[in-house]
Amino acid sequence: MTNTQYIGKSVDRPDGRKKVLGQATYAGEFTQENMVYGYIVQSEIANGKIVKIDMKQAEKVEGVLRVFTHENIPQYLKINVDYSDPLAPPGNPFRPLYNDNILYNGQPVALVVAEDFETARFAAGLVQVEYKAEKFSVDIRENLGKATHKDVDDSPKNRGDAEGAFAKAPHTISAEYYQPRHFHNPMEPHATIAIWNDKNASFKIYDKIQGVRSSQAYIRGVFSLEKEKVAISCPFVGGGFGAGLRPQYQLFMAALASKVLKRPAKVTLTRRQMFSFGHRPANLQRIKLGAEENGKLTAIQHESFGETSTFEKFSEMVVNFTGVIYDCDNVDTDYQLIPVNVYTPMDTRAPGGATGMFGLESAMDELAYKIGIDPLEMRLRNYADRDQNADKPFSSKELRACYQQAADSFGWKEKYTLQPRQKKDGHALVGYGMATGIWEAMQQKASAQAILQSDGKLIVSSGTADNGAGTYAIMTQIAAETVGVSIEKTEFRLGDTDLPKAPIQGGSWTASSVGSAVRMVGKAMQIKIYDLACKTYPVKTSNTTLSDSKFENNQLVLKNGTTIDFTELLTTAGEDQLKVLHNAKPEESRSDYSCYAHACVMVEVNVDEDLGMITIPKIVITVAGGKILNPKTARSQILGGIVWGIGAALEEDGMIDPNYGRIMNANLAEYHVPVHADVQDMEVIFVEEEDKIVNPIGAKGLGEIGIVGVAAAIANAVFNATGRRVRELPITLDKVLDLD
Repeated sequence: MTNTQYIGKSVDRPDGRKKVLGQATYAGEFTQENMVYGYIVQSEIANGKIVKIDMKQAEKVEGVLRVFTHENIPQYLKINVDYSDPLAPPGNPFRPLYNDNILYNGQPVALVVAEDFETARFAAGLVQVEYKAEKFSVDIRENLGKATHKDVDDSPKNRGDAEGAFAKAPHTISAEYYQPRHFHNPMEPHATIAIWNDKNASFKIYDKIQGVRSSQAYIRGVFSLEKEKVAISCPFVGGGFGAGLRPQYQLFMAALASKVLKRPAKVTLTRRQMFSFGHRPANLQRIKLGAEENGKLTAIQHESFGETSTFEKFSEMVVNFTGVIYDCDNVDTDYQLIPVNVYTPMDTRAPGGATGMFGLESAMDELAYKIGIDPLEMRLRNYADRDQNADKPFSSKELRACYQQAADSFGWKEKYTLQPRQKKDGHALVGYGMATGIWEAMQQKASAQAILQSDGKLIVSSGTADNGAGTYAIMTQIAAETVGVSIEKTEFRLGDTDLPKAPIQGGSWTASSVGSAVRMVGKAMQIKIYDLACKTYPVKTSNTTLSDSKFENNQLVLKNGTTIDFTELLTTAGEDQLKVLHNAKPEESRSDYSCYAHACVMVEVNVDEDLGMITIPKIVITVAGGKILNPKTARSQILGGIVWGIGAALEEDGMIDPNYGRIMNANLAEYHVPVHADVQDMEVIFVEEEDKIVNPIGAKGLGEIGIVGVAAAIANAVFNATGRRVRELPITLDKVLDLD
C-alpha cells in the first residue's frame, strides 16, 4: 500500500534529476530550425543623444542579416503601442531602439542579427556610434535635493508625535545607513527564442521570466496582438531573485528580429549585459530612536531615500515594516525617490525589507548598547502583539519562540557580552550580533486545473514558475495528498500561458497563492471522484457521505470500509479522465488580520585584528513561516537567503564610474558574491506555527524572510567584535581597521 501523506514531508524535487543531468531545457536551449542569432550593442554614455550610427562594416561581414537601430525598426513599433508590463512602475517604460535618446550607460542601441552567434558578436564590435553626451549623475547622495514624494507607491503610515517624543526621550540615537546597488546575478542569463508565424500572425516564445503572463502582456502591447496570438513558455528558470519579474529588452529584440526576418530568432544577454537592467537600488536611511530608561521605545523616525531612474518611479517597502515590528506609539516614516541616470531598479530578493531592516536593526543594536541592555532583551521589551500600522491583530505570530529557540541553539546568554572587544581567538576578535526578520505573508489570486486519468495518473497545472524555490515539488505534494494519489503518479505542470492563470513568482506568495489553488482544485477533484463513485456504484456508496470518506493510496475509502480504486472507477464508468478547474482567492476574513512571517538571526563573526578580514563561523536563524510544506526545499530557501545576506553585508557593491556612468564591476570576478569559503556553519530552525487565517494551507512564503535581518546581524556582530560601528555596506576591511 502506497503512503500518500506528503504535505510537511521532505520530498525530493521532481525536477531535480533533470537539472542535475542537464535534461532540463531552459529558455535559451530550445532548438529551432533555420534560427538566427542576435547580439546587442550598448551605449557608452549615460545621458545624451545618438548623433550617428555607422553600420557599414558590420553589414559587410558574411552571415550578417540585419543591423537594427532606432533609425530602421518598423514604424508600427512607434505608434499607439504599449511598452509597459504588469509590474511597470509609474512613468514611461523603457522602449528599446525607440529613438536617439540615451537614458543610461549600457542602454541597447543596436541589434546585430546573423546566421550564428559568433558572427553576430564579431560584427557588433564593428558598429560605430557617435554620441552627444550631456550632463548626468548616478549618485543619490549628490542629489538629495532632488528627492521627491511624487509617485511613491504604498505611502508609509505614521502615528503619534515621533518628533516630540524623541525630544523628550532620555535615551536617543540618530544615525545614517547606506546600502549600495545590488545585482541579481542568477546563474541563467536572460534569453529569448522568438518564433513568428507569418501565416496566422502569432508568436511562440521561449523566454526566461518569473511569470509567463508578464511577457505575454508585454509582447501583446508592443506588437498590438490579441492574447491568443502570443504563447509564452518557460518550464525552468535558472534563478531569478526578481530579475525575471519584468520582461527584459532581449525579449523585444528577439521578437523584433523574428517578425521582420520571418525566422526563429534567439537573443541571449552576456554576463556583462546582465548588469544593464534592474538592480536593488542604492538607498540612504536616516533613523532616530528614542527610549525610556528601561529600553521601551517612545519614538521611531525612519527616513529613506531610494534610487530610481529618470524615466520610471520605482519604489519599495523600505520603511513599511518599521511601524509593525516593534510596539511604539510614536512612529514617523518617510520615503522619497531620487532620479539618477541608471536603468530603473527592480524588485530584488526581499525588496525594501532587506534594506530597511538593515537600518532599523542596526539602530536597535546601537540604542541597546547605549542604554546598556542586551539587544535580545531590548527586542523582547518592545515586542508587538498587534500590528499598530494597520490596527489589526496578527493572524499568527511566533516571534517570541523564534527569539527563544535561536538563543538556546546559539548559546546567546553564555556568549554575548555587551561591551565590544571582550573575546579573542588567536589573532581574531570574536563578536556576536542578532537581528529580527519580518516579511509580509501575501496571497494572490491563482487558478489550477486537475486531470485524473483512467490509468491513475494525476496531472495538475498552473501557469506559475519555479525559479529554484521548489514549486514543482511542493505543488506535487499538495496535489498528491489532497487527491490521494501517489507522488510517483502525480505530475505538476507550470510555466506556460496555455495553463491556468497564476501570479508571477515573487513576493514569497507562490506557495500560498498557487498552493491554495492546487489544494482547492484537489478538493474539487474529491467531489468529482465521489460523485462518479455514487453514480457508478450506488450500492457500495449507499449510506455514505463525502465528508466521512477518505482519499488515499489511489483509492476512495468509504466509511463502511469499502475501497474503490481510481483506475477501476474510471474504467468501469467509461471515463478517460476527470477534469476540474478552480479559481482561488484570499478569503474575505483575511483582511481583518495582518499576516507576516518572522525570524530571528544570530551571528558569530571573527575579525582578524591585524588584517580586518571577516569570517562568519556560525549563523543560526529561526523562522516562523506557518505550515512548512517541505522542510528540505524550505531549508534550501532559507540557506539561499542567508548566503545573499552574507554577500550584502560583506561583499556586494555595484560600483558605477561617476565620470562615465558605467558599471565598473559588471562581471562575477569583480562583483563579489559569497563562495564556499565564505559560508560555514548555518543552522536553520523552523518554529512551529499554526495559522488558520493566512490561506487554506496555512503556509507563509519563505523566499524573502531568509535574507531579512542577516546583514544587520553581521554588522552588529562586527561592532561587538571590534567596537567599530559600520553603517555603510559592504563591511570591507578598511572600515573595520583603525587606519587613522
